[in-house]
Amino acid sequence: MFSNADLTAIWLTFKLATVVTVLLLIIGTPIAWWLARTRSWLKGPVSAVVALPIVLPPTVLGFYLLIAMGPDGFIGKLTLQLGLGTLAFTFWGLVVGSVFYSLPFVVQPLQNAMKALGERPLEVAATLRAGPWDRFFTVVLPLAKPGFITAAILGFAHTVGEFGVVLMIGGNIPGETRVVSVQIYDYVEAMEYARAHVLAGAMILFSFVVLLGLYGVQRNSIFWGVK
Repeated sequence: MFSNADLTAIWLTFKLATVVTVLLLIIGTPIAWWLARTRSWLKGPVSAVVALPIVLPPTVLGFYLLIAMGPDGFIGKLTLQLGLGTLAFTFWGLVVGSVFYSLPFVVQPLQNAMKALGERPLEVAATLRAGPWDRFFTVVLPLAKPGFITAAILGFAHTVGEFGVVLMIGGNIPGETRVVSVQIYDYVEAMEYARAHVLAGAMILFSFVVLLGLYGVQRNSIFWGVK
């Protein structure tokens, strides 16, 4: 059913999505917490920057990230100084680009979940002499669990479905940067529509399962009184 090239692309895609999702949860949690709690005038600009990939054409974001990762870019200069070479046209270049591109799909669900908690649970924990870190790990994280699940699902699925950014940053290197979306593009270019149908159908099925799981999480959150 799937060729060796297809299986390699599928494995690479899910490896990329897994690494990116973990990084996004680590990076996105403090950003979402700050956005949910702050009253600073910087909240508007920071929110706009986080949400920018939603409205920005993927090729535009990919182009500027490609420039940044080049030898003269700020990311490229840093990685060269660290002895890592340049990240463009590598798997880790795809990781960096995907983190930027999928950031709002993780931060926004986390921010909404944390904001919905209100002040009462934190105030009660404070009266019990719980410190800031204790309140965060024992109150915020458990109560915001549905938001974390939603963020992880959306971040993973959005990374799997990327095309423009990964093509700009990674090109089309078998086993290194050729993910499923690029593999489908190759088949279409070569007019191998039967092979493209197989991969595209698998992506449709995957997307359906992801959405089904997401709606299930949201339904259970409402059932248990978590909004």
